[in-house]
Amino acid sequence: MGDEQSLIKRILFATDFSACAHQAEAYGAFLAKAYEATVTILHVLEIYEGAYVTTVQDPNETNARLDEIVRRLAQPAGRIGYQQRAGIPDTIICETAQEVRADLIVLGTHGRTGLRHVLLGSTAERVLNIAPCPVLTIRKHGQVEGHDPTKPIQFKQIAVPIDFSDCSLNALEYGVQIVKDFGSFLTLLHCLEPLSYGSDLTFGHAAEENHHRVAAQLNLAADRIQAQGASVHTVVRGGLPADSILDFIDSSGCDLVVMGTHGRRGLAHFMKGSVAEAVLRRASCPVLAIEEDVLPRIAPGGHVVKRTWKLDAQGAGHETRCSSSKGAKQDS
Repeated sequence: MGDEQSLIKRILFATDFSACAHQAEAYGAFLAKAYEATVTILHVLEIYEGAYVTTVQDPNETNARLDEIVRRLAQPAGRIGYQQRAGIPDTIICETAQEVRADLIVLGTHGRTGLRHVLLGSTAERVLNIAPCPVLTIRKHGQVEGHDPTKPIQFKQIAVPIDFSDCSLNALEYGVQIVKDFGSFLTLLHCLEPLSYGSDLTFGHAAEENHHRVAAQLNLAADRIQAQGASVHTVVRGGLPADSILDFIDSSGCDLVVMGTHGRRGLAHFMKGSVAEAVLRRASCPVLAIEEDVLPRIAPGGHVVKRTWKLDAQGAGHETRCSSSKGAKQDS
């Protein structure tokens, strides 16, 4: 897959040397080999503003650990290097991704939930909201019920949840490319959220119409994807989006979920949260999350082309394009 048109040419793998990071490393190695990508390994000494470090990591030990990761990731086609930096992990990870022009960030997540999550948060979730490129997160195996750590990494079954927003359709475009690259089977998943009851306490005709409309839109999308040579089918489920997606992952043996995120920050994020964050926190498979505006396409001449596939109320599809030479990616 490694060529100028590859989806992934540069990978940033962030590690804290935990068991969780070691599992994420395996996926970084898998993708680096598949795409013949350059890998930058990043270790961040966690220091927050106004805090001081009470224990100092032995630089020789840290270098030895990073050297060992380099040896494990080494493969003929891509270059491997590492950096050590100090600061707030999510900020440093995203700054480094920008500096090395990463096409993908790979990192592990401990999948905290409940009060512990409220108090401590998650570096992976914070990265998700500010990353300049797609982010692949892998949960700690010990927290994934039924997970077989000896099972080889594969992307045979890929799910893309879509709600027909721009960010979910951009994620679908990315997911379709992965499906084509790996010869995977794609599931288009839409979650119908519960409707509010009417005065007669029934859903009735409105719910049925909504289901038919969504099914038609999904079938149109599936037809367009099949025309590109990819295998796809559609699924409509009811319930809260995050719960429906997680139930589907568990019941289908999914190898990867590709989903868009609006990248909410501040009060809007606090009030509404993020379906992508809820899924990555609990998913039994890796989650590849893509923020709304991080998927430029490169046209001949180095122009950045943003392509958005839109579906109107009748289910008809069309594309809109805008291009600019400003901020065009460059390959070294």
